[in-house]
Amino acid sequence: MYTVGLQSAADAFLLSSLQVQVFLALCILFVLLVFGLDGNKVDNGSQSPVFLPGSHLLAIAPFFQKRFEFLNDGFRKTGQALFQFNMLRDTVIVVSGEAGRKAFFTNRAFDLTEGFKVLSGAIPVVKGVTADLQTRRVALIHKRLSAAQRQEHLTQLIKPILEDCRRLMEAWGPTGTFDPFESIYELLFQITVRSIASEDIANDATLVRRLKHLYDILDSGTTPATVLLPWLPAPSMLKKLWATKGIYSIVSRAVDNRVQSGEHRNDTLQMLVDAKDERLVMVGFIMGLLVAGARATGTAASWLVTFLGNNAEWKVKATLEVDRLLAIFPPESKTMSPSEQLSAIPLEAWETETPVLDAVIHETLRIAQPHTAMRRNLGPDAFIDSKLVPSGAYIVYPFSDVHLNPDIYPDPWKFDPSRGEAKVPFGYLGWGGGKTVCLGQRLARLELKLVTSMMLLGFRYSTVGANGDLLNSLPRPNWNDTLLCRPEKGTCFLRYEKFTPTL
Repeated sequence: MYTVGLQSAADAFLLSSLQVQVFLALCILFVLLVFGLDGNKVDNGSQSPVFLPGSHLLAIAPFFQKRFEFLNDGFRKTGQALFQFNMLRDTVIVVSGEAGRKAFFTNRAFDLTEGFKVLSGAIPVVKGVTADLQTRRVALIHKRLSAAQRQEHLTQLIKPILEDCRRLMEAWGPTGTFDPFESIYELLFQITVRSIASEDIANDATLVRRLKHLYDILDSGTTPATVLLPWLPAPSMLKKLWATKGIYSIVSRAVDNRVQSGEHRNDTLQMLVDAKDERLVMVGFIMGLLVAGARATGTAASWLVTFLGNNAEWKVKATLEVDRLLAIFPPESKTMSPSEQLSAIPLEAWETETPVLDAVIHETLRIAQPHTAMRRNLGPDAFIDSKLVPSGAYIVYPFSDVHLNPDIYPDPWKFDPSRGEAKVPFGYLGWGGGKTVCLGQRLARLELKLVTSMMLLGFRYSTVGANGDLLNSLPRPNWNDTLLCRPEKGTCFLRYEKFTPTL
């Protein structure tokens, strides 16, 4: 009976149209991938990390959707400091603990670029521009990022960054309530465009909003299917391709206009043009660093301002520190706006004379940066805690293993900038660790300090709930939101009143 049924089905398939055959073939392939393939479980006995039960795609989909819960659940189910699972044909090994942390951040064969591009899926992918880059181009982009953070370049950025803050903050009105994870993030996106891209884009508010909208589509369109099955023309993948094309068009147009016009501006794009970099390097530099800078710094700024709004002690300390700087570097006139007053403070003071702001940034990055570091072992085989990490395997390390570890940070969800330094190796990873640290941290620190100072100097504000009542405690950062770490929507707002400080 089954043979006759199968034969009838095969005959019907062959007699159907080409479109129907393609559709059915894709459906069958999808079902096999999701339910039928459990990867290549190569067990090397006691040397191999234990496999996470159920490694088919449906079982590992939470790695992309609820990563924090997925990884914690994996450690609970296996009871091990290391475990592994298959992602289609690839092996992924999750590590934790001091031994895992040390090996992860010190092994030179564990490559960040290879790991991130496959497991993340949250960057605009343009071959030769942001993906499949030659080592020479990657090194050149790193070199240009370093140049963009030189003393003279950051010094000239302070005033326009503060002016961007003033303009967007004035649009809030004299009093009101806003969601910091929208309004503060929007502000950081604007100043990241100012710092990393070009004046031409940054000065066009409509174009900046358009660019942010396209990057938001990339963020929301990252799904298990777009990462693991990028060839599948699913709606989310088509939206990501459309958004990537839009971002590329905006950035490449700005590059081409600058080169062809010969006009000179004091911005990062001009630095790239003056260095006579290849067009693809210039476009890739801006496209890639815009998303990296806006996400990480935007998330940190949103939470930093929110934490201070719920902590009177540290808000007072930070405000007094800004007031002290203004007393040391007084503005020309007492009637100046907060942005004009703060622009009188030199870069050196922002970097070396702000221990309170440094402490609140440090603690914010510990609690509210839900990173999972990703690498690929380029070979040879390695061992972590006596467990084999074969050549070609992907390795991930969740920062929660250290930053939310109560043995290292008692009451780890509590915002407490007075905490001392952790006494364990790689006990703090807010700016990365080992051979891989955030190359843009000098710019990021400056942006965070300027935005926070503008809030402290220009507004009286506090955190409230949806009903407008003061919050006794804040919602926790959502570590399952791997890109932006936002709390549940509608649970936290800032109520503010604009005021003019007297010097």
